[in-house]
Amino acid sequence: MRYEELADLPCSITRPLVVFGDRWTLLILKYAFGGVRRFNAFQDALAISRSRLQDRLDRLVEHDILTKQRSDGSRHAEYRLTAKGHAIYPILIAIKDWGDTYMAPDGPPVIYQHQGCSGEAHVRLECDTCGNEVSARDVAPKPGPGLH
Repeated sequence: MRYEELADLPCSITRPLVVFGDRWTLLILKYAFGGVRRFNAFQDALAISRSRLQDRLDRLVEHDILTKQRSDGSRHAEYRLTAKGHAIYPILIAIKDWGDTYMAPDGPPVIYQHQGCSGEAHVRLECDTCGNEVSARDVAPKPGPGLH
C-alpha cells in the first residue's frame, strides 16, 4: 500500500499518521508549542533543509494545524497553532512520558510543570463513563459508525 493511500483507510489512528507521521512534523509541532513561529527560527532549531521544512509547514497549514499569518508591521510570516493544532498537545506529552520512562536513564531532561500548582503534566487514559484509568489490556476495539 502506498503512503498516500493510508488517508483513505477507515482508521482514526492511520489517517492522522499521513499528516504528522514523520519525525520532522512532530518536531516542528514541539517547537511550535515552545513558541517558535518563524520559518528561519524553525530551520535554526531543527537544522532541516529549507525544502523539507517548507513541505512540512505547508502540510500542517493545509490540514489547519498551523495557520500562516503576517505579524504586525513585519514582512515575515508567522506560523501559529490553531485549535486543531493545540489538540495535538496530549499526543506530544504521551510521547514525552514514554521517552522519560524508557529512554531517559538519568531522569527526564525537561519537566513539563503545571503553572497553576507546580505539578507535572502527564497524559492519563481513562474510561469516559466510569473515569477509571485503562490500559491496552482493558480495551476492546469495536466497529464504530465511521466504519464502512
